Amino acid sequence: MTADVDYLRSLLRSFPDYPKKGIVFLDIFPLLRDPVAFETLITHFVHRLTSHTIASSPSKKIDVVVGLDARGFLLGPIIAMRIGAAFVPVRKKGKLPGETIHAEYQKEYGLDIFEMQADAIQPGQTVVVIDDLVATGGSAKAAGELVAKLGGKTLEYLFIIELTFLKAAEKLDGPMYSIVKVDD
Repeated sequence: MTADVDYLRSLLRSFPDYPKKGIVFLDIFPLLRDPVAFETLITHFVHRLTSHTIASSPSKKIDVVVGLDARGFLLGPIIAMRIGAAFVPVRKKGKLPGETIHAEYQKEYGLDIFEMQADAIQPGQTVVVIDDLVATGGSAKAAGELVAKLGGKTLEYLFIIELTFLKAAEKLDGPMYSIVKVDD
């Protein structure tokens, strides 16, 4: 692990049995309350994108950063500005104006629906998807389906935290990168 990853991991807070018994919730908000930590987080993602993702992209650019409702909205616009890309939100059903497309995904207690505005991504645009945490990969997979429906190409999925034991990467249509990996 690098020093920046160790630093970011040290600031995450654990809340056992939240939101329900048996779950250990990792809180990212201490990272956002600390300006140096927040800059470290954003810089880490931007470095990943500029040194790896863009370099391995056939077009050598990222056109769109897609942020998942709601914590992806905290990171996505800043990263998009830094790399000269557009930002597109993916929201829960009924939260976006205008024509939308949708994709369903399985949550621990049933189905949910994500939506994206129908004109948000143009065919052939390159996309990265970002959120705070990936567990089973259901919401990220739904976001990838929305990108594909509009003709975009997902280059990579980015997360602060990955619950590796749930094997989300196996469900996604592109490579996945996470800063902090949790094995249990």
